[in-house]
Amino acid sequence: MSENLPFNERYIQPPYKILYRESLENAENFWKGMAKELDWFSPFDKVLDESNAPFYRWFPNGKINIVYNALDRHLKSRKNKVALYWENEKGESRHLTYGELYNEVNRFAKILQDLGIKKGDRVLIYLPLMPELPISMLALARIGAIHSIVFSGFSTQAVIDRINDAKAKLVITTSHTMRRGKRVELKRIIDEAVAQTPSVEKVLVIKRDEEIELNEERDVLYQDLAKKTGYKKVEIEETLSTDPLFILYTSGTTGKPKGILHLHGGYSLWTYLTTKWVFDLKDNDIFFNTADIGWITGHSYIVYGPLQNGASVLMYEGVPDYPNPDRWWELVEKYGVSVFYTSPTAIRSLMKYGADWVKNHDLSTLRILGSVGEPINPEAWRWYFKNIGNSQLPIVDTWWQTETGGIMISATPGLGNYMLKPSANGLPLPGIDADVFTEDGNAAGTREKGYIVIKRPWPGMLAGVWGDPDRYVKTYFSKFKGIYYPGDYAVKDEDGFFYILGRADEVLKIAGHRIGTREIEDILISHPAVAESAVIGVPDPVRGEVAVAAVVLKQGYQPSDELKKSILEYVRNNLGALVVFGGLYFVTKLPKTRSGKIMRRLVRSVIAGQTLGDVSTLEDETSIEELKKVIEEFSKEIKEQKQ
Repeated sequence: MSENLPFNERYIQPPYKILYRESLENAENFWKGMAKELDWFSPFDKVLDESNAPFYRWFPNGKINIVYNALDRHLKSRKNKVALYWENEKGESRHLTYGELYNEVNRFAKILQDLGIKKGDRVLIYLPLMPELPISMLALARIGAIHSIVFSGFSTQAVIDRINDAKAKLVITTSHTMRRGKRVELKRIIDEAVAQTPSVEKVLVIKRDEEIELNEERDVLYQDLAKKTGYKKVEIEETLSTDPLFILYTSGTTGKPKGILHLHGGYSLWTYLTTKWVFDLKDNDIFFNTADIGWITGHSYIVYGPLQNGASVLMYEGVPDYPNPDRWWELVEKYGVSVFYTSPTAIRSLMKYGADWVKNHDLSTLRILGSVGEPINPEAWRWYFKNIGNSQLPIVDTWWQTETGGIMISATPGLGNYMLKPSANGLPLPGIDADVFTEDGNAAGTREKGYIVIKRPWPGMLAGVWGDPDRYVKTYFSKFKGIYYPGDYAVKDEDGFFYILGRADEVLKIAGHRIGTREIEDILISHPAVAESAVIGVPDPVRGEVAVAAVVLKQGYQPSDELKKSILEYVRNNLGALVVFGGLYFVTKLPKTRSGKIMRRLVRSVIAGQTLGDVSTLEDETSIEELKKVIEEFSKEIKEQKQ
């Protein structure tokens, strides 16, 4: 594969090498220089305050507001340039220039002020991917309030927990969104939630083309207030670099969600720089990030990073395969998208439909592809590279987290680093002192599996866990004292390239042997017949645990005992006899969230016959029913064979 690539695998130009070396050897001057690329209201005292480590504070006493750098400073040069394109699954569309977005944000900010929202107040946003989502978050940041966005697929209880933890004063929502032609009620969920959230004083409702039932004592309609307010400039709050910008709750299957806190100054600089370094955005680029703003990917690389760089961004309110599997490619062709950023899960889900859906569209405007959210397996990488990138485009396979604020490890085309090794995330970005540690805290050897660690602070890092400083220290800085522990397995190759192997807690222990679920899934997906897979571990009286897989086949393949045998033998041949399967089930779809992530928790619950728990984020409930039916039929066959 590598000998056919248009870029040499080690093609790393001087800008990256020079910047990276300077960022570690002369960090103080490096960050001072980088910070000058943003506009500050008043200068900072020093680059980094380490006096209360690990509660690091970047650019103390400097005054800055991320919204000024995202909007105000562009008005002279980019007022008439499109900032946001928006389209939904019905084909309805809208676009806002930087001047128009500035006006909308100011109007929204004035409405918020009239509702009593002030600096430091927490406001929960529960909106789908509609223009008012970035408008409302920018309006809140403009006046120094703290936004907490909850993905519009989350359940009532998830909303209650997040409101109560942040003690949100206001909730912003709308009536509904459409998913695969079906109406998803959002206002109803908020009505149920705020009955159990005493901190909420008002609910600001954005109307979507129909009458909506309002609680006269609590609800206010945005459109009514907007008519009265008009377009009025709101003086921007000169926030300190260390003032809170937003809380974003990490979603886990167990335990209380963590409210990850990010601040104006460090996060502003990191999202600005990483967008420039990784995506190499030019003034005529159209950037399409398929994520939802309810996740950190949307915060950093739909809103704050691209807008600070003066980019044009495409937002799509819909799913990739509705009404047809070429919906995204239609959008790429229609808008002339040049930089495309999506998840491996989405790539794999589109792979199963075959490449013909892609060939019907002109994707020649694309020049950079990106991957985010989880490790991308080699098979998906090659399909993406060949069919979407025409075997010519660099793929930035980015590794980062909600907690890191922005991309940490990736190719950086903006610095001349075009890295093309399938499934390698790449090299650390300037300022990121990354390594791989063994369990005892020593540096791992070349290609030796260990834990990825970050050995010094960086501007985009989380400032803490909202209301729980002890959890911040325990979760991120206790495994290796004073060193940030992300909780992912990784290896580093002879060129220093990092390969992230998935979560350290997603590991099976089969007869004493530890193996990651991702390793098994990667092998399954590399089988010619397999499009997607989800692997879990189930208890086994002899081996401790065995693997169970749910598998989606590519078009043209049909489930059969012979195919099942072929797949299992293929896994054993590639991973060895230590991988013992307790079952392999063929399904037409896997349980996924509305953001496209496989819900392995639900796969485990169905297979084990346990209560499913919260399924409100599930994209398609029929995926669960199908899996149940397949397992029941398999169990029935086994019983009949025994009889």
